[in-house]
Amino acid sequence: MSTLPVFTLSPVPRTLSVDPPLTDQELEYLCFHNHVAFERRKDGLLIMNPPTGLLTGDANAEITRQLRNWLADIPYPNYKGRVTDSSTGFFLPDGSMLSPDAAYITEERLSGLSVEDLSGIPHLCPAYVIELRSLSDKLPDLESKMGQWLTNGAQLAWLIDPYQQQVTVYRVGGQSVYLDVFTGTGPVAGFVLNLANVWRCFKV
Repeated sequence: MSTLPVFTLSPVPRTLSVDPPLTDQELEYLCFHNHVAFERRKDGLLIMNPPTGLLTGDANAEITRQLRNWLADIPYPNYKGRVTDSSTGFFLPDGSMLSPDAAYITEERLSGLSVEDLSGIPHLCPAYVIELRSLSDKLPDLESKMGQWLTNGAQLAWLIDPYQQQVTVYRVGGQSVYLDVFTGTGPVAGFVLNLANVWRCFKV
């Protein structure tokens, strides 16, 4: 006889503790069949992600647009890999399941995965991720998340903070802060993010 998991909400209902912890398959089912956006920390705690406000949603769309345009402009047959938006989750090696606001997955990391694998939440780490800070995000939590991306195999991660109008670039060996247009390296060499267009999304 199976035992139903026990759900415990935090005092501020942003996290959810489940006992026993959900398997990857159960978490995927919970997300897909209830249309709820969750992330999972490596300790099993579920994080419920609220819908974004209009300004953040506009900026997310702009960032993804620029990244997709960069990939689309790469001449065939060098056009490889995939770009995803903020709705896409990834099961990571440390047991967590995280969703970046935008990501680029190289062809090498997609190798061997079937259509079925990619139709659900894939077990892989993007080579490059972008996180956009929203009003509900605490900066220390986001900084910890950026480190988690690198620990799980991301080569490059950008944290965009529209409230300070700066981007912190995380890579193995250190991090740097940028305040203007800048160019990607490593897996996204040649990608230029126009920050002026991102900041414009937050003006009324």
